[in-house]
Amino acid sequence: MANIERLLIVRLSAMGDVIHTLPAVQALREAFPHAAIGWLIEERWAELLCSPGSPRRGPRSPERPVADWVHAVSLTGWRHSLFRMATVHEIARVWNDVRAARYDIAVDLQGAIRSAVLARWSGARVVYGAAEPRESPASLWYTSHAIAHGAHVIEQYGSLAQGVVRRKMTIPRAQLPSDGEAERRIDRKLAEAGVRDFAILNPGAGWGAKRWPAERYGRVAKALGNEGVRSILNCGPGEEALAREADAASEGAATPIECSTLRRRCSRFAVMPLTQRSAKVRQPLVRWVVLLNRLWAMIGSKALS
Repeated sequence: MANIERLLIVRLSAMGDVIHTLPAVQALREAFPHAAIGWLIEERWAELLCSPGSPRRGPRSPERPVADWVHAVSLTGWRHSLFRMATVHEIARVWNDVRAARYDIAVDLQGAIRSAVLARWSGARVVYGAAEPRESPASLWYTSHAIAHGAHVIEQYGSLAQGVVRRKMTIPRAQLPSDGEAERRIDRKLAEAGVRDFAILNPGAGWGAKRWPAERYGRVAKALGNEGVRSILNCGPGEEALAREADAASEGAATPIECSTLRRRCSRFAVMPLTQRSAKVRQPLVRWVVLLNRLWAMIGSKALS
């Protein structure tokens, strides 16, 4: 597929999932260095692709290192105000932009029905998706399928990228946006807190059923602290109580700090662990910390020695 000029990535949400997708998209960037890559994403997660205030379209830069065009949607907000004229105009504007880009290929890396439908509606001639997507009916909207394989989702997304390229690839280092002003602000806060090597722990989740108990994040922070790594607690609106609970359980090993910029610079990033997703798996804390290091090593950051 050497003649691909425009490629659309569909990965709408959420924070951890978008971060896990970045290495696969970087692999596609390296496979098609001259192609224009667009990304369809929920507005609330667009900062993972493009730093605040920077243009969402145009030549790539440190502020927008992966995508040439960030197409932000607000599916939840649109659903709640679908019949308002302003919503109709916004949907039309975004979708006109997507279709005007005339993408050759759309790659659905979410595997949901809504992401598959949007990929098909993009107007791309070819729509790639997993042969066994997370939501099975999604495959009805794909024109080409790739078999996902690998122990971790980063490897699975990478295998889908290989299906598009049709050859084996090394999973590259992920790239996140940078913001000079935010970097300087964070430097000051880290210096004030005496933090150098650090991990980010994110005790929140989209809904309660996905949350690992906050006090366990405190225990992870203690274990990382014993290895000389300070833990930074990340929380969103309404999740302050979770951060406080994790902070208390860490017994001083964690530090609550604004994290929007720190994600690009941290040595490890922990969201809900795999043990929470499978009731049959009961790994001790130390094994989970080792798993965390291996996960981030795949993304391209250094592991604990």
